[in-house]
Amino acid sequence: MSTNKVYGDAPNRLELVENDTRWEFADVTWQQGIPESFSIDQSKHSLFGASKLAADVLVQEYGRYFNMPTCCLRGGCLTGPSHSGVELHGFLSYLIKCNLEGQLYTVFGYKAKQVRDNIHSWDVANFIARFIQAPRIAEVYNLGGGRENSISMMEAFRLIESISGKQMNYQYSDKAREGDHIVYYSDLRKMQAHYPDWRITKDLNSIFQEIHDGWVDRHRP
Repeated sequence: MSTNKVYGDAPNRLELVENDTRWEFADVTWQQGIPESFSIDQSKHSLFGASKLAADVLVQEYGRYFNMPTCCLRGGCLTGPSHSGVELHGFLSYLIKCNLEGQLYTVFGYKAKQVRDNIHSWDVANFIARFIQAPRIAEVYNLGGGRENSISMMEAFRLIESISGKQMNYQYSDKAREGDHIVYYSDLRKMQAHYPDWRITKDLNSIFQEIHDGWVDRHRP
């Protein structure tokens, strides 16, 4: 299990357009998302991203050098109803928890229009099962929700408010997180070409509802 952080902040160098509620890639080359061929070099990764990248390359090397079935899954925002997110990791679960509890949520930069793709743990596990059934040598896949399951911070606020009926309590900080992506979502075309029976089964509305219900259940006496 790798991470999209192996690309560092290089996606931020791509030309973006600012829409009402989100940033988006300007060039049609990237409109399906970031592919596995995107450069991992000459960018700021964070120590977390660098450690994942080291493991990612080593797993690939075992595959190529020893002809072993290996796979690096460069995850986007992996989530689900049991996800216990915190401020700097697992943003969707943490955002929904803050909404339900009325906690102050801090947005770090980019006008709250930064974009991520979200994938349910069921779809993650289902892909892993497909790979185990038909393994490949030294493969790399960007595992996320793709363009269809991408959402900005601002859009996420509106969606959880429509589900919970509670206003989002948040503050804005101009200082973005070091090495953070402005826009990132996974190009799923390689995965779907190699495993055509696999697909995203949980859309954003389902994901939000399940996380919401999960937090509500945990707070019941």
